[in-house]
Amino acid sequence: MKTKKVAFLGLCITLAMILSFVESQIPVSVAIPGIKLGLPNLVMTFLLYKVGWKDTVIVSLIRIVLISMLFGNIQTLTFSVAGAIVSLLGMILLKKIDRFSCVAVSVTGGVLHNVGQIIAACLWTQTAQIAFYLPMLLFSGTVAGAVIGLLAGLMLKRFEKWKL
Repeated sequence: MKTKKVAFLGLCITLAMILSFVESQIPVSVAIPGIKLGLPNLVMTFLLYKVGWKDTVIVSLIRIVLISMLFGNIQTLTFSVAGAIVSLLGMILLKKIDRFSCVAVSVTGGVLHNVGQIIAACLWTQTAQIAFYLPMLLFSGTVAGAVIGLLAGLMLKRFEKWKL
């Protein structure tokens, strides 16, 4: 791997970690636990289009492990990995089809991240009643995913000519 690409991916990990931390500091005054802006998904969506799915998955997993070690616990790690796996699979598949916009790919990621986390929460707590949060999380994932997708699209246009 080229030195320039390794440095770029390192910067992306750092940016995603910073966005994760910033997001954790934003008080969400909603009665539904788990609603977040999905700021790190901005980096993942951008990377998916800029460098491909393999590097995106690596960056995502490194970010999750580091953030869990620094600011979380095993539960944080479990929920984050579950959300990331389901989210990235959906995003990768939609992008591979090549008929969906960056916004649609990001919305899919936001929604599927919530689905993955609800599945993990149901397994963790051994209760299916947590799934009652899903409709509100799907709505918030759609809205956040649309905003993140628009921002990622703008970033992609801005860095269109930049090659790694």
